[in-house]
Amino acid sequence: MNFVAIDFETANAKRSSACSLALTVVKNDQIVDELYSLIDPQMNFSPFNTKIHGITPAQVKNAPTFAELWPHIQSFFTPEQLVIAHNAPFDCSVLKKTLEAHSLEAPSFLVLDTVKTSRNFYQDLPDHKLNTVCARLDIELKHHHNALADSHACAQILLKQMQDFGPQQLRPFIRKYN
Repeated sequence: MNFVAIDFETANAKRSSACSLALTVVKNDQIVDELYSLIDPQMNFSPFNTKIHGITPAQVKNAPTFAELWPHIQSFFTPEQLVIAHNAPFDCSVLKKTLEAHSLEAPSFLVLDTVKTSRNFYQDLPDHKLNTVCARLDIELKHHHNALADSHACAQILLKQMQDFGPQQLRPFIRKYN
């Protein structure tokens, strides 16, 4: 199965405040590429968000805006492309709202949420947060809330689920986005 795992971090409570993005690219059941970028959200940072992910305004000062980054990643968001995320409604809404803030058209793509698959396959867990699922599956997550670490872990979760349960068990969780 081929897919792209995505993870955003935001500068504040607004979904249009993306301040970092990571993509982990999987082809033929192998991680083949990764992309990480800080993003200048062109808005204020919340101390609460900075405490979670550690990204500061000074760090994004010379980073690209999302409008500048979009042409480099747009090809990962096509109608036949599967995009996965751990809590996909959050990451998909950040993508949509950030695109809207830059007057860019939101793409259509296929989406799968590994929170939902994890709830289905690991019902005995106390919660289905990324770090909890990773601990259960012996997936290393060194820097939780770093977009690259999180997208990489998400990709590994789906690869493990495909290995343990088969791709057919995952197909019902795939939805069309937009």
